[in-house]
Amino acid sequence: MSKIISLQPQEIEKKSFEIIDAELLQRGICLPPEEALITKRVIHTSADFDYAKTLTYSPNAVSIAERLLQNGADIVTDTNMALAGINKKALASLGGEAHCFMADEEVALQAKQKNMTRASVSMEKASEIKKPVIFAIGNAPTALIQLYEMAKESTWKPHFIIGVPVGFVNVEAAKELIMETDIPYIINAGRKGGSNVAAAICNALLYALTRKEL
Repeated sequence: MSKIISLQPQEIEKKSFEIIDAELLQRGICLPPEEALITKRVIHTSADFDYAKTLTYSPNAVSIAERLLQNGADIVTDTNMALAGINKKALASLGGEAHCFMADEEVALQAKQKNMTRASVSMEKASEIKKPVIFAIGNAPTALIQLYEMAKESTWKPHFIIGVPVGFVNVEAAKELIMETDIPYIINAGRKGGSNVAAAICNALLYALTRKEL
């Protein structure tokens, strides 16, 4: 039987990261220093150590994302769940704002008229934001496919993509499309992911810039 540990609320997260560090060591996993804080926060969110092997980073991904955030980039998500999970106070302190257009009435109408998913149309709407945007996709592979098509067919291109949709249909193929581009990314290879993972990656980047990380 597992033993209950008595901890103050502020100590729980610290203890969790100590456990993660110890288990990574036991598994013989050494994370690249520039990626470690992000990968460990995803493990903390999911309790899934597979992410230590499947999270994939384009060259200099972390420094590129951090520079975008330091310069006031916005974040666009494909679910309100991911939007809710992002630390908007930390983002605002850097001059950024978080958006999700999935519940937008105009997006719903256009999706019906164009016979497209709301996720796809919401990416079109997000492309109208007149500042750098980090896309955090945790649910809809169609959002990743739409970003790929838009970047291929126009002069517009996402500044950064966090691509971690979860599921079985088109999920792996959509992630692979993004990894074939020159768009900076953090992608989780395979079927796993989710809105909570997308938010965790955003928060890991934000916390590295706005507070002393674990």
